[in-house]
Amino acid sequence: MSLAAAADARSHSHRFDDGNPLAERNTRRALWLTAAMMGVEIVGGWWFNSMAVLADGWHMSSHALALGLAVFAYACARRYAQDPRFAFGTWKIEILGGYTSAIALLGVALLMAVQSAQRLFSPSAIHYDQAIAIAVVGLAVNLLCAWWLRDSHGHGHGHDHGHAHTGHAHHGHHAHDHAHDHGHAAHAQDLNLRSAYLHVLADAATSVLAIAALVGGKFWGAAWLDPVMGLVGAVLVTVWAIGLLRDTGRVLLDAQMDAPVVAEVREVIEQGPWPAQLADLHVWQVGRGKYAVVASVVTTAEVSADQLRAALSIHEELVHVTVEVNRLPAPLSGAAASNR
Repeated sequence: MSLAAAADARSHSHRFDDGNPLAERNTRRALWLTAAMMGVEIVGGWWFNSMAVLADGWHMSSHALALGLAVFAYACARRYAQDPRFAFGTWKIEILGGYTSAIALLGVALLMAVQSAQRLFSPSAIHYDQAIAIAVVGLAVNLLCAWWLRDSHGHGHGHDHGHAHTGHAHHGHHAHDHAHDHGHAAHAQDLNLRSAYLHVLADAATSVLAIAALVGGKFWGAAWLDPVMGLVGAVLVTVWAIGLLRDTGRVLLDAQMDAPVVAEVREVIEQGPWPAQLADLHVWQVGRGKYAVVASVVTTAEVSADQLRAALSIHEELVHVTVEVNRLPAPLSGAAASNR
């Protein structure tokens, strides 16, 4: 490797997307509106004695946390994009925030469940008209946020550039390839934005449950529906928090060797037009739908790391690939072996 190439490698930014300014702006708008509505629902649910509205407000807190994490991730990606301390970018800051918020959400769900159970066994008067009005406004806020986030889809952008460094041969033949491929799609999908959008829709469904419970209590005297819907809201928050813990934990612990992309890497290397076997393979996530790969390959064929990297490049989710090729001597044919 030349000195110029080495300097370029040291200064190279390990960032796998250019962000999405429109998505960041709309997500921030949705965050402030949601946080305000969350406060209104929590205070209104407590003041008007409606556990359904209170539960919807606490559930909206999970929605606000999700939006807050997305905004934080966008901001950190911009601020630390050139910071050499982050070997694979700042994407995992968002994952760590999600893991922390999921733990807090479990506590929120427990509080919701306890308060709803107390209200179920010790009912008190509910101000239905005011509570219904608050729940309807909450639903309208959810739908507006969903529209903002949906309008941001398709506005992502990316670029691609790559460079490879092939190390010198030693121990007979040993090649090392280090490649970077920073996005290919002109309108790459922002999976973080998509998850926030789907969560807003789920929160809207919770608002619908709250409205149904309050209407049932007002017109049919089914006051028990209100605390029951509070319990349902607690279950929804718990399920979402556990799912978030599972997904973020797998990323933080690099427990992703069961991901479909791993099988794709194995297929490309071991079923290609060359006799090769994987001696070692490591795959882990470094961005939204982006993976890094370190592979050690044993072969008797005249195949280089460049050829293997080119074969793997058909999978655009592989953005940081290191391939090591260890050449073994070809086995002797039967005739040659008998003459020895």
